[in-house]
Amino acid sequence: MPKRKLILSALALTVMFIPSRAQTQREGEAGLRVTVVDPSGAAISKAQVRVGRDQVRETGARGEASFSRLTPGAHQIVVTAPGFATREVNLPALKAGDNQVQVALEIAGVQEELWVKQDAREAQTDPRGAAFTRVLTAEQIELLPDDPEEFDLALQALAGPGATFRVNGFRGGKLPPKSQIREIRFRLNPYAAENHESSLIGVDILTKPGLDRWHGALNAGFRDESLNARNAFAPYRAPEQTRRFAFDFGGPLRPGRTSLFLAADGVNAYDTKTIVAALPDGQVNDVVRRPSRTLNVSARLEHALTAGHTLRGEYQRNANRRDNLGVGDFDLPERAYSTDAAENLVRLADSGALGKKLFNETRFQMFWQQTDIRSLSEARTILVLNAFNAGGAQLDSRRRLRELELADNLDFTAGRHTMRAGILFEAAHYQTIERRNYQGTYVFPSLEEFNAGRATTFTRREGVPAVEFTQYQFGWYWQDDVRLRKNLSLSFGLRHELQTNLGDRNNFAPRLGVVWSPFKNGKTTVRAGGGIFYDWFSAGSYEQTLLVNGLRQRDTVVQNPGYPDPFAGGASVVLPPSVYRADPRLRLPYIQQVSVGVERQLPQGIMLRSLYTFQRGVHQFRGRNVNAPHPGSGRPEPGLGNVTQAESSAISSNHAVNVGLNWGRPGRFMFGLNYLLSKATHEADGPFALPADNFDLRGERGPALTDARHRFFMHANLTLYRGLRLGTVVQAGSASPYNITTGFDDNGDTVNNDRPAGVRRNSARGAGRADVGLRLGWGFGFGAVKEQPAAAAGPQIRIIRAGDSAGDILGSMPSLPGAENKRYRTEFYVQAYNLFNHANLTNFSGVQTSPFFGQATAALPGRRIETGVRFSF
Repeated sequence: MPKRKLILSALALTVMFIPSRAQTQREGEAGLRVTVVDPSGAAISKAQVRVGRDQVRETGARGEASFSRLTPGAHQIVVTAPGFATREVNLPALKAGDNQVQVALEIAGVQEELWVKQDAREAQTDPRGAAFTRVLTAEQIELLPDDPEEFDLALQALAGPGATFRVNGFRGGKLPPKSQIREIRFRLNPYAAENHESSLIGVDILTKPGLDRWHGALNAGFRDESLNARNAFAPYRAPEQTRRFAFDFGGPLRPGRTSLFLAADGVNAYDTKTIVAALPDGQVNDVVRRPSRTLNVSARLEHALTAGHTLRGEYQRNANRRDNLGVGDFDLPERAYSTDAAENLVRLADSGALGKKLFNETRFQMFWQQTDIRSLSEARTILVLNAFNAGGAQLDSRRRLRELELADNLDFTAGRHTMRAGILFEAAHYQTIERRNYQGTYVFPSLEEFNAGRATTFTRREGVPAVEFTQYQFGWYWQDDVRLRKNLSLSFGLRHELQTNLGDRNNFAPRLGVVWSPFKNGKTTVRAGGGIFYDWFSAGSYEQTLLVNGLRQRDTVVQNPGYPDPFAGGASVVLPPSVYRADPRLRLPYIQQVSVGVERQLPQGIMLRSLYTFQRGVHQFRGRNVNAPHPGSGRPEPGLGNVTQAESSAISSNHAVNVGLNWGRPGRFMFGLNYLLSKATHEADGPFALPADNFDLRGERGPALTDARHRFFMHANLTLYRGLRLGTVVQAGSASPYNITTGFDDNGDTVNNDRPAGVRRNSARGAGRADVGLRLGWGFGFGAVKEQPAAAAGPQIRIIRAGDSAGDILGSMPSLPGAENKRYRTEFYVQAYNLFNHANLTNFSGVQTSPFFGQATAALPGRRIETGVRFSF
C-alpha cells in the first residue's frame, strides 16, 4: 500500500480505537450536564434544576446546568421554570465520567393534564414519547459534510432508503444549510395516520430559534483541484473549484417574546464531467467544465403570543444557475444546456394549547418557482446508442409554479385515549411553455449503421408548446394511541386522500401499530404494524398528457428515415401523429406495508435494532403503447401513430431486513452503523416508461433500478484532545441493475428498447460502491458569556404535541470542545470526500451494439479535500 494511503487509513481507523482510552476519565465519579429546553427546543435560562435532595443549580443563557462529584447509579432530576410544568426525570444508571441529559418542559396546564410518570416499559411503548425518536444535535450535525449535496446524501444515508424529510413541519423546498439547523429528529412511527408517505423513517429538521441574546455565525470553505484526485475516467486531473460561505444572525427583538433570525449562504463553483464516447474516427476521452452559482437567503420571525402560543413566519429565496448540463458520458459538448431557477417560500405557523386538553397546530405555506432552460445549440440531434450523442439539446423551456398548502392538526385526549386528527389541502397552478425536440432527433442502433446512414427512427415534436392547469390534493386523518397495559400500546387510525384530474375517490388507508415491552427492565421492545399508503399522480406526468395530446402538440415519427433528409429515403414511412394519454381508468397507486422489529438496549449504552419490512405495490404507474402494431394486422387505430398511455396496472414488491447499532458516550464519542439487505422488484420505471413488448408484459417484472441488495453505512464522531474533533462516514453498497437491449427496433414499435430473447428487464448488474469521508476540526473559545435576565412570559415555543417527552440524547457531543461557556467560538476544519480515492464505476452500457457493451464509462468523483473556518458568537 502506498505510504500516503497507509497514513490516511490510520487516521480513519483512529475512530475505532480512541474511545476506549477516553473512557478512563473521572474514574469512580460521575458528572452531569442538564440542558433545559421548551417544547420547541429553545434554551430556558433561570430554570431551577435539582439533583437528588441537596444539589441545586440554575441554568445559564444556554439552558445548561452542570453537576460534578455525583455517585454513579440512580438519580432523580426535578426541573422547574415559570410558565412551565414541573418535570421529574429518573436516571436509572448514571455512569462514571461525563453524562448529559436534555429535559423538555411542557406548558403548564397541558402537561399536567396529560403527563403521567412512566416506568421503563411505559417509556418504551409510548408512541408520543422519546423512544420513538432518535436525535442528532447541532453539535453532531457540525461534523457532517459542509457541501449541501454531500450533506443531503449523508442525511439520506443516516435515515435509510425512502425517508421523508420535513423542515419545521413543512414538506418540500430545500433543506436548510446545516449552520441553520438546531437538531434532526428521526421518527420511528411509520404507521401514524398523519403520514402520507410509506417511509419507515420520518426526518424532522428543526431550525434554530431566537435565544435570549443575539448570536450568529460565519462559515467559509474552499476546495480546488490541488488536493483532489483525478477522476478514474478523466485523461488528466481537471481544474475544479468550490468557494462557499454561510452567515446567520439572530436574537431577541423583545426578550422572551419576539425573535428574529437572518441567514444567507452561497456557493460559487465549477466541477468537471468526463466524456467517454466512440466516434466514427475513434474514441473520445475528455472533460468538460460545469460552472454553478447558488444563493439562498432566509428570514424568520417568531412571536410568543402567550405562554402557550407561538406565531412563526418565515421567508426563503433560493436561486441557482447551472451551465453545461447535459454534457458527459456519451454526450458531446454541443449537447449542453443551462438552467436558471429561483424559488420563493413563505411559511406561517401557529401552535399552542386550547384550554387544558387540546393542542392545535396550523401551518400555511405559499411557494412560487420559476425555471428557465436554454440550449447551447439548436442543431438536429443524433443519437448513436451508447456510442455518442451529438447535436443540440433542443430545450427551450419556461415553467412557472404557484403552490399553496394548508394543514391543521389537533391533539386531544379522552380517558386513556390520546388522539390526533388533521387535514391537509394543497393547490398548485402550473404554467409551462416548453419547446422540446423541435428540430428532430435521429436514432442509430450502432456506429456501423451510422456510417451507412441507416437510422431506425426520426422523431420531431410539433405544435403549440404552451399549457396551463391547476391541480388540487386533499387528505384528512384520525388517529388514536391507546395504552392497553403498562407494557403494551396500540395505535390505529384512518387516512383518506383525493386528487383532482383523476376520477379515483375511494382512497381509504387504514393503519395499525403495536409496541410491546415484554420484560420488566424495559430494555427490549417489539414493534409491529401494517397499513396502506397512497401516492399522487404527479403534475409533471399529467402535464405531458395535456401538452402532447394531438391538439396542442404531437410527435411526428418516421421509420427507416433518410439521412440527412428524413423524408427523402425510399424506405421512409411517416406515421400519423403520436400522442400521450392517461388511461380513463387510472387510479392512485398504493403500497401495502407490514413490518416487525426488535430493539434491545445492551450494556455500555449500546442500542441494537433489527427490522423486517415487506411492501407490495398495487396499481403502480407504467407506460404502454396501446397503438403498437400487431404482428400481421397493423395498428389498432390506423389514424394515430404511437399512443403512449399512462396506466396503473403494474405491481411491485420489496423485502428488506435492516440491522442498526448506536453507541455513544456523552461528550466523548458517537458511533452508529446500519446494514440493509433487500430485494426490490418492479414492472416499470414510471408512468411513460414503455415496455419492450407492449402485448406480453411478463418479461417486465425484474429488479427495480434501486435494487442494491446490500447497503452499509457507518458514522462515528469523536472528541480527541483540546478542542480537536474527528468525524467519519463510511458508505458501501452492492451493484445496482441495468437493462440489456439489442439496440434495434425488432418489433417495429419505433422504440429501440427490445431485449434479446429470454432476457428479462434489468437483468445485468454494474459494480458496487464504497466511500469514506473524514472531517477533522479544531476549535477554541474566548470571552465570557454574559447572562441575560429570564423573560417572564417564557421563551419562544414552536410546535409541541400533547404528551411528548424528550428523552436522553445518547452520544451528544459538547457544543465545541475547548469552547464551552465562551462568548466567541472559532473552528478550523478540513474534510475529505472519498478519502481513499475508490473508483466508484457508473453508467454501464447494456446496448449490445455499443462498443462499450457491459463496460462502465463513468465514475463518481475521486478524492476531494476542502478546508474551512467557522466563527460563531
